[in-house]
Amino acid sequence: MVLLVDVSGSMSPYADALLRFAHVAVRARPGSTEVFTVGTRLTRVTRELRLRDPDRALAAGGSAIPDWSGGTRLGEVLKAFLDRWGQRGTARGAVVVLCSDGWERGDAGLLGEQMARLGRLAHAVVWVNPHKGRAGYEPLTAGMQAALPSVDHFVAGHSLAAFEELTGVIANA
Repeated sequence: MVLLVDVSGSMSPYADALLRFAHVAVRARPGSTEVFTVGTRLTRVTRELRLRDPDRALAAGGSAIPDWSGGTRLGEVLKAFLDRWGQRGTARGAVVVLCSDGWERGDAGLLGEQMARLGRLAHAVVWVNPHKGRAGYEPLTAGMQAALPSVDHFVAGHSLAAFEELTGVIANA
């Protein structure tokens, strides 16, 4: 499994909980789980999240992330992930979980292209959007519109119940 966690400013209220979820995933399957943060850069935080203590793991992860609460360039960062890690096998046949609200400051067309590329490599692509849990939410941002055609499972990510659902989606993907 690969987790890509958006740590941009718009995801600040959710990033800590999503990284705690990622910590649990890494601790449960340390040999087969990779975690990266996305924002304006791609940062691999798998090693930091392998620490047993969750608070120490998150502190180490936070220290490794240079663009915490910055902007979002999902298309560029996803391309960087696929060029460096994905094509080499990290995404090939994996369940890839992208946790983001889909606010794209870069080219939404590039995001769509990279999501299609990811969809061809991965076994399943799961998009976790914390706003999906709100009544009346519709994925209208350009980033979400570009990404959704390549998403196998679109789930909420705003509560413990949503994380339970996400765990089931991952297990059954």
